[in-house]
Amino acid sequence: MIVNKNINPERDLYYLGGKVIEVLNSSKNQEFDYFELFVDVNKIDKISLNLYSLVLDWLFILGAINKGNKGVIKKCF
Repeated sequence: MIVNKNINPERDLYYLGGKVIEVLNSSKNQEFDYFELFVDVNKIDKISLNLYSLVLDWLFILGAINKGNKGVIKKCF
């Protein structure tokens, strides 16, 4: 679920998407490995791999990230 008042806001896709964007924005790189980005996000906020995948789906739908060559994650900002 994207937003639900009955759960912790730290588990919402909006909040976690902001954390992923924060990690992407702090680097000058344009492309990121899926698992390396997962490790970097986990340093800021503990997140499961399933929830991380949902957050990346959300950011892809928004157009904030895209799939690069060889399966890397490419930031679009």
